[in-house]
Amino acid sequence: MRASRLLSLLLLLQTRGRMTAPELAEELEVSVRTVYRDVEALSAAGVPVYADRGPAGGYQLIDGYRTRLTGLTAEEASSLFLAGLPGPAAELGLADVAANAELKLLAALPPEPRSHAARMRERFLLDVPGWYRSADDVPHLSEVAEAVWEQRPLRMTYRRWGQQVVDRVIHPYGLVLKGGSWYLVAAPPERDPRTYRVSRVLTLETLPGRFPWPEGFELAGFWQGYAKEFRERMYTAEAVVKLAPGMGDLLAYTMGADVVGAALAAAGEPDPEGRVTITVPVESLSHARWLLLRMGAGVEVLGPPELRELMRETVAELGKLYE
Repeated sequence: MRASRLLSLLLLLQTRGRMTAPELAEELEVSVRTVYRDVEALSAAGVPVYADRGPAGGYQLIDGYRTRLTGLTAEEASSLFLAGLPGPAAELGLADVAANAELKLLAALPPEPRSHAARMRERFLLDVPGWYRSADDVPHLSEVAEAVWEQRPLRMTYRRWGQQVVDRVIHPYGLVLKGGSWYLVAAPPERDPRTYRVSRVLTLETLPGRFPWPEGFELAGFWQGYAKEFRERMYTAEAVVKLAPGMGDLLAYTMGADVVGAALAAAGEPDPEGRVTITVPVESLSHARWLLLRMGAGVEVLGPPELRELMRETVAELGKLYE
């Protein structure tokens, strides 16, 4: 356990440069006192690590020192091949590069990890897009990715929701692959970052120069906050429904497992017929109508009255159609 932690500490210093003891403790999930002891152990083993004093100080390795000890286990090597998504790599224009890197990694591995990694590649496949939909058409993705990497501004025409076409100059900060769709996190100059669906980019031009990286911006943190805000903004109403026995899984598939799961956890006891009353958030009453109609008689809408009336009107129309 300690040997693995010492290796992790060494690799952190090698890849990130100077780090303070509290930063190392947070990364390694240990106490600061443990970091002090581990640094002393590395020094005693001949690793040239030293400390700078003062507010801007920290631990670092002597310039030019590199360790070749990576310590990849068979399982760790195999996990790298699960991270190599062939579809997204091809969309980014990196298919050949990814394939070459995979071959080099296989060749560099010892026999046992190499065999384990090869079996992982043969027996596991990651297919990103969901069922009943294909991946977005993203002809400008590789150019966008290059601009993200080079910190170059872009001018684009973009089709917003509702088919409105706008012209934008943006600073591209990062790309996110979500559910088979690529999203660009970018900001117009001097404005806050926002998201753009790459498949909606109609024309694209890379502009000269480089934009400054925004201080404190972190892609994963931004996306996590954006996704949370999006979910909260998406639900504008609630539906109260009575769910028949055995219909929970179908409702979860229809309306989302997290939403329905939370509603079921907060529900009271079933009635004598085994039906349970739950309250679920919905995007709108009209949208909820079409989702709940999939459930047939397995769901009865109790409220709000407007949604119950929508259900009654739709069922009446269906009855006339099939008389």
